[in-house]
Amino acid sequence: MSEAQPTAATPDLQPGEAFAALYREPQSLRERKKQRTRRALRQEGYRLFAEQGWEATTVDQIAAAAEVSPATFFRYFPTKEDLVLSDEYDPSMAAALLARPLDEPFLVSARAVLVPMYRVVMEHDRDETLTRLRLMVEVPALRGRMLQGAEPQAMFLAVLTRRAGLQEPTLDMRVLVAAFTAALLEAMLYWAEQGGEQDLTVMLDRTIAALDKSFRI
Repeated sequence: MSEAQPTAATPDLQPGEAFAALYREPQSLRERKKQRTRRALRQEGYRLFAEQGWEATTVDQIAAAAEVSPATFFRYFPTKEDLVLSDEYDPSMAAALLARPLDEPFLVSARAVLVPMYRVVMEHDRDETLTRLRLMVEVPALRGRMLQGAEPQAMFLAVLTRRAGLQEPTLDMRVLVAAFTAALLEAMLYWAEQGGEQDLTVMLDRTIAALDKSFRI
């Protein structure tokens, strides 16, 4: 094993702590300002989408409502779609997955990491998560990009490949990650379609457990 490969997890690792850190106020003034601006853009965007509809709402309108320039909007979100689709979860999720024992099957690691992490998300951002997922259900452009699954799929595939100590993913790895990301998306969209009435973490746990019966990598 080379030094660049991940090491095993420490026994007391708590995956939910990685997500909980995302909700703590940054120490530096600069980071606090960035956090407030990002939050304001999202809040105003969601408000305008609800009032005017997706197509009628422009980047200029969102920026004006958040009291920033359109150029500032684009520093945070490359497109209007990214305001809904992007999040800050992937780095924390990847780090927690890489910290799991290397001999642990990927889906076992994923279940141990994602379920407690999304429990934290539901405690802090349930309404925003439901709003985001409802938009993905209702807006074809958003759903189309989500169905492509390029960003999360690439992240999970990179983690799985690194955990195996390989330079390139195998076909089995690509199939597993494609199935995994598609299943997670379907569970989340189903949750939103049902009005968020069920427990999303229970649904994600069931989804990963069902996949685990078929894949062992």
